[in-house]
Formats: sequence, structure tokens, C-alpha cells
Amino acid sequence: MALPPTALRRATTGGAGETSLRQQAYDRIEDLLNWGRLRPGQIISQRELVELTGGTLGSVREAIPRFEAEGLLQTLPQRGIMVPSLDVSFVREAYQMRRLIELGMVPDLCERLDRATVTGWIRWHEAAQDRLTDESAGDQAEFLRDFQLFDWDMHGQMVEAMDNKLISNVYRVTAIKIRMAAQSRVRVTRQNATRVIREHLDFLRPLLEGRAEAVTAALSFHINQSLTLALGGSVRG
Repeated sequence: MALPPTALRRATTGGAGETSLRQQAYDRIEDLLNWGRLRPGQIISQRELVELTGGTLGSVREAIPRFEAEGLLQTLPQRGIMVPSLDVSFVREAYQMRRLIELGMVPDLCERLDRATVTGWIRWHEAAQDRLTDESAGDQAEFLRDFQLFDWDMHGQMVEAMDNKLISNVYRVTAIKIRMAAQSRVRVTRQNATRVIREHLDFLRPLLEGRAEAVTAALSFHINQSLTLALGGSVRG
């Protein structure tokens, strides 16, 4: 069964030439978690994972301990593999880690991140705004999916600009947990995408100018909005 590519770059998978069956199984299970095809609280057998990933039983078995160590799966003897439930602690801890990483990197990010990259992100968002307000554009489902991928990849590239593999890997696992919450509780709509684009531009524009305090304030607001939605609340559009 074909699976969508994971947008967030993987900094610790052994390099671009990594082709092991275990790594392939890991990547495909990660995609299932990212896109909500493995649901919080769900119990699934190893053989069902094999069917979903198209991998081998051996490679899936080898990948599972890594997910367990990362807090993304749990083995239940005689029952199967369980996806963690989205209790308040699970969500809050994931977002607390996200805040520590993303806000903590802002001063260095203003110095390290290539300005041409930031300019390209801003232009992409401005074009996306036009696309979402174009009533003649018709069905936006495919574009909204592309936007979600772009969102994941942009935040991942911001973290990777720190060139710290430890931070990148912690963030990758944190991002999976956050997506698990988002896929369960937040529906990606034109209205939501419009709000997120506005919030992104609010920190991208000062990032281009190197204004760290403004970036931190806008990025903090963006993360708080996301956390509120992940906890089942509502935010202003």
C-alpha cells in the first residue's frame, strides 16, 4: 500500500544512502503515525503493521523497540502493539519540548538561517494566501495536504539550521507526537490554513530582518494556538 512521504527531514537515520529494511519499516510506521492512520489508543498486531507498511515481519519487529524507546509505541504482552493515548500529559509534554527547542533556537536562527530560504518561505505563504482566497480554485483538498507537508518541512528545516543532530532527533520525535494529536483533533480546513499562514508570516517577516524578540513573540503565540487546539480547545481565526 502506497504511503505519503514524510516531509520532515531525518537527520539521524544513517545518511542519505540508508536502505536497510529496518529503516524502511521505521519510516513507514512513522508515516502512519504522522498521518493518523495509527490512532492514539489503537492496538495493532505486528502482522497488521506488516500489511500496512509493506515491509517484512522481521524488519517491523526490529523497528518496534526504537518506537518504544521514543515513547511512540508500547508492546502489550499477548495483545499486540498499542499507540499511546492522547492524555493531557502526553500533549503538554510534547508541546513543552517543542517550545524549548523552537523558541530557544531563535537567536541563533536569526544568524544562521539563509535569508534566501526565508524569503522563499514568505513568498510561498503569500502565494498560498492568494490560492486560499481564490473562490474559483475549486477543491482545495490537495493543496491543503501540500500545505501541511510544507508546514512540517519548514519547521523541521528551522531546527536543522542549528546543525545539531541531538536536537534534530529529539525534535523529530516530538513532532511525531504533536502530529498524532493534531491528526486526531484538528481538521485541516481553508480557515485553519489561512490562520496558520498568517501566524507563520508574523514570525517569518521579522526573522528575515533578524529581529529575534519579534520572532520569539510571534512563534510563541503560534505554538500556543496549536497547543490549545491539540487539547480540544478553540482559537480565534
